[in-house]
Amino acid sequence: MSGLIRIEWEFPKKLGFLLDPSRYKVAYGGRGGAKSWNFARAVIALGYESKRRILCAREVQLSIKDSVHKLLGEQIEQMGLDAHFEVKKTEIIGANGTEFLFTGLSSQTRESIKSFEGVDIAWVEEAQAVSKRSWDILIPTIRKEGSEIWVSFNPELDTDDTYQRFVVNPPENARVVKVNWSDNPWFPHVLDVERLAMQARDPDSYANIWEGECRPAVEGAIYFGEVSAVRSSGRLANVPHDPLLPVHAVFDLGYDDYMSIVLVQRLASEIRIIRYIEDRRRTLAEYDAELRALPYRYGTFYLPHDGRAKDYRSGKSAEEIMTALGRQVEIVEDIGVEEGIRAARLLFPRCYFDKADAGPLLNRLGRYRRRINKETGTGSTPVHDDESHGADAFRYLAVVADQMNNSTKVDHGDYYKAFRRAG
Repeated sequence: MSGLIRIEWEFPKKLGFLLDPSRYKVAYGGRGGAKSWNFARAVIALGYESKRRILCAREVQLSIKDSVHKLLGEQIEQMGLDAHFEVKKTEIIGANGTEFLFTGLSSQTRESIKSFEGVDIAWVEEAQAVSKRSWDILIPTIRKEGSEIWVSFNPELDTDDTYQRFVVNPPENARVVKVNWSDNPWFPHVLDVERLAMQARDPDSYANIWEGECRPAVEGAIYFGEVSAVRSSGRLANVPHDPLLPVHAVFDLGYDDYMSIVLVQRLASEIRIIRYIEDRRRTLAEYDAELRALPYRYGTFYLPHDGRAKDYRSGKSAEEIMTALGRQVEIVEDIGVEEGIRAARLLFPRCYFDKADAGPLLNRLGRYRRRINKETGTGSTPVHDDESHGADAFRYLAVVADQMNNSTKVDHGDYYKAFRRAG
């Protein structure tokens, strides 16, 4: 194939597998490893070799400028393949019928993603930001015989779904490599100077930015110190469900935005977060059915103050719906965002997070941040984004944690059933 291309080009040794068949091709690491540059060249080369339908995706794509469209166009030019590819405004078309498509995954639903069922290669760039929901929608869609999913990212948190899915517990038929500056044979001197300067100035950031090590929380996160302390003190661990204690549910309500549900057990002063659920475009009845399928005995369901607002679709409030479903419901007092953040900071030292089922909540908390004034560099109100819904639910938990009551009367038959379901 290389003889067909008019300029000589190579891959770093670690990325040579990109041209070999594999269901999953994953490269992660720090700055300077040329992951994106080489992924672009590999996918162009394969699209030049034969007709392929190639989807280039990321979690959020507000415009084509957010995608790898520009990078692909530049690499097509550098590889001397201008005559073989037409770089259009929102797509790239090959003379042999190859097409490059671009999308944001967070805006897709299980129905809308079906338009990509015939994809040969799905390249997900900046994949550290891709949510579990997006992966669960995308992966079953890329099902053409011989289709591949390419994943490139600089890791942030070890609880990120992408890191857990492809690095900690990689699927079968996956090629997973860590690629850093030291693996790039063309690593430029100017970047090496920058690298060494950061290593001396800020070794903690250096480990993440240049060596591809995970952070305890993202830089600038509101709860950076608190999330770091949870990790360093071993409070992100195996936190089993105790069938003798009721499970309380704390909600942040959403439909188009995320619905977030924190499932908690309280033992004395300890707050044990045993599970976290989030999703979009599902009804309260659907969430209730999911909760009933779990082997839990429930206590109180805590809803935010807007839980009393009537929904235009049903004409009922969340409080009315959950009460009708037989739940014991209380409304969380609205103490304001900043007072809630202060309460959350005080709650953190009492919290234990189940690594498997509640780790995604700690991930959300580790990304929750403030808007930054570009002129003054100071922080203002928290950003309202995908991270904020889990953070809001945790704030509500901080308000009601000491109200959670374990004295609900349950007969011995219920205890026996709970033990049986638990194991």
